[in-house]
Amino acid sequence: MADDDNTYPQAGKRRMTLPPPVAMAANDGALEREMLAQMDPDTVFMMGDMPKLEKMPQKPTLLDFFRYRFGKVTYNHLLQSAKLALDGGHDEKIVMACLLHDISNGCLIRTDHGYWSAQLVRPYVSEEVAWAIEKHQALRFLPDESVGYGYPEAYTKYFGEDYVPPPHIQREMREACEHRWYMTCRIVTMNDVYSFQDDVAIEPELFEDIIGRNFKQPEEGLGFDGSPTAHMWRTMIWPNNFL
Repeated sequence: MADDDNTYPQAGKRRMTLPPPVAMAANDGALEREMLAQMDPDTVFMMGDMPKLEKMPQKPTLLDFFRYRFGKVTYNHLLQSAKLALDGGHDEKIVMACLLHDISNGCLIRTDHGYWSAQLVRPYVSEEVAWAIEKHQALRFLPDESVGYGYPEAYTKYFGEDYVPPPHIQREMREACEHRWYMTCRIVTMNDVYSFQDDVAIEPELFEDIIGRNFKQPEEGLGFDGSPTAHMWRTMIWPNNFL
């Protein structure tokens, strides 16, 4: 169906959205060929703002991504994790790491989410916070009875009782345990609860002051500051762009 909303680019055209290649590894190009065959003067591939998504401000902040881009599950999970750390009296760096630890799951990619999340925020947070975000992915699989952390029941449910993390994750576990910031990351895993209750309402503005002190918000807006990860933020602004 054509979209006649002139506030968006490509007005009057039927705009097709193609899933990213990483999501079509088993498709063998069939969907791409099918959609390319549909092209005509009134049909284009999606570029720019998508009518089904909220328009982002010209200079988007971290909280704008929470408000306008993150899926509800990730939105709730990050806020609940950060609130748990805040209520536990933990240092602001812990709260910040909890608020960002799964950020790539919000509107980018789930595979290797600890690494993607750390890469996204590394230009804007301390080295310690970025390290804890990256390593939490591996450390989640490793129990530590000394602090009361056990293997997540959710992982048994999600991956099966016989799942064994691959060698690179096991290596990351061992290295993280020997690192000077091990406990920073471990506390993140302890507050990384799998709580997705829709009736637990936490507003992201609760963390505005903590973000202001611990996140280097670029004046140009996330995605437009020329940082090594600006393109990743732009991908979340326009996730359905064809190119």
